[in-house]
Amino acid sequence: MLEHFFKLSANKTTVRTEVLAGMTTFIAMGYIIFLNPAVLSLTGMPTQGVFLATILTAVIGTLITGLFANLPYALAPSIGMQAMFTYTIVFGLGYTWQQALGMVFLVGLVDVIITLTKIRSMIVKAIPEQLKHAIAAGIGLFIAYIGLKNAGFLNFLVDGANIISVNDQTYHGQAIKSINSILANSAVTPEMAIFNQPAVILALIGFIILIGLVVAKVPGAFLISVFVTTLIGIPLGVTNTHIDAINSFKVTFADFGNIFGQALGKDGLWSMFTTPKHILIVILTVFSMGLSGLFDAIGTFIGTGLTTGIFSQADQKEFYEGTGFKSKMDRGLVADTFATMFAGILGTSNTTTFIEASTGIKAGGRTGLTSVVVAIGFLLSIVAAPLVNVIPTAATAPILIMVGIMMMNEFKAIAWDDLEIAIPAFFTSAFMAFSYSISYGIAAGFVFYILIKTVKQKFTEISPILWIVSILFLLNFISLAIN
Repeated sequence: MLEHFFKLSANKTTVRTEVLAGMTTFIAMGYIIFLNPAVLSLTGMPTQGVFLATILTAVIGTLITGLFANLPYALAPSIGMQAMFTYTIVFGLGYTWQQALGMVFLVGLVDVIITLTKIRSMIVKAIPEQLKHAIAAGIGLFIAYIGLKNAGFLNFLVDGANIISVNDQTYHGQAIKSINSILANSAVTPEMAIFNQPAVILALIGFIILIGLVVAKVPGAFLISVFVTTLIGIPLGVTNTHIDAINSFKVTFADFGNIFGQALGKDGLWSMFTTPKHILIVILTVFSMGLSGLFDAIGTFIGTGLTTGIFSQADQKEFYEGTGFKSKMDRGLVADTFATMFAGILGTSNTTTFIEASTGIKAGGRTGLTSVVVAIGFLLSIVAAPLVNVIPTAATAPILIMVGIMMMNEFKAIAWDDLEIAIPAFFTSAFMAFSYSISYGIAAGFVFYILIKTVKQKFTEISPILWIVSILFLLNFISLAIN
């Protein structure tokens, strides 16, 4: 039965190989069930509920990949998108987490449509190859920067004369009883933290441990580092040692009930389209999230599927030139987009095809049976619910830094000696990290690319799609400036 359904012989693999590959992939990416709740809970979402939503999303997305696309890949909430969800949409743009979930659902819905039509290939072809690499590298820089901040490695010196507002009110040096938020100008100075706080010291220890494990290529390095760092945090007084297993499971399912379906509720998707300005922001944010997810998934497929023969040259040609979802890559993207729709409904950020799936592919995984095993692993991990509130931020922050570092290899694909490429590529990646916004990074890169090509009178190198999107981004910036 398994032989016939997954075409094991045709893909030159066996049940034993596929099972081992699936276990390898799950161990490599299992850390996401702890990292995702840690990041999304900053928005006010219940941690335990996000934990269960993360698992169910991974199970559904990975099963679709395995059973529909017959591919050995695993899906789960993206690290880049969880950062965009929290720091850009909620903290930066001021949306609620319910509205952010609505955007996630909308991204999945739109992506399903464009993945099943030629619009998908039109967008892929419209974006210059160098900017695609800059987007990927910029997301890595953004993630690493968040990791450094979450670890407590950076402090920011704010001089009173440079404070713009306190608690969203203009500041003129008046006395403030309590402070909820401070907005300062660009005179804020970042500096290295003093390593005299237990949480910061623990994060440093955790990062050193992670470096050692990754460099030594230890399987499951991320997951191991989380548990080891958490244990070290006990004598340091950072790790919460209070575990109430029975109550934890009750809270997990209760919290999940509070976030399930919020994307489509009155406080979610339908509450965002109140003014033309809000509609424009939502459109651009959804476009940016969808674009990032599309490139992320395609990059993973191409990077891992070509050398192993999972995707043939004919399959790639069908993806770029064909219609519908006839190729394996098409079906893989369909799985990815449907998973994002479910993610929004279940209560978590956008999914992506995890690069950690490469560990299972290296172990011999070639079919969807590998993905089914990964999905089973995620389902069984529900038993780890009592540990969610035990693991400290200091144990998960190093993962963000390391993932960011690993994504820096995208920079080498950019021709930095060519200013026509270097300028838009720089602004794409730099604005992502330092404006805390993936969408603003994409906007900056597109605008500067068009500006430079216009100055050089190379109009044929600018696609109509790039013009349309860039104009929308500019309208958004003008709207923000006026208001």
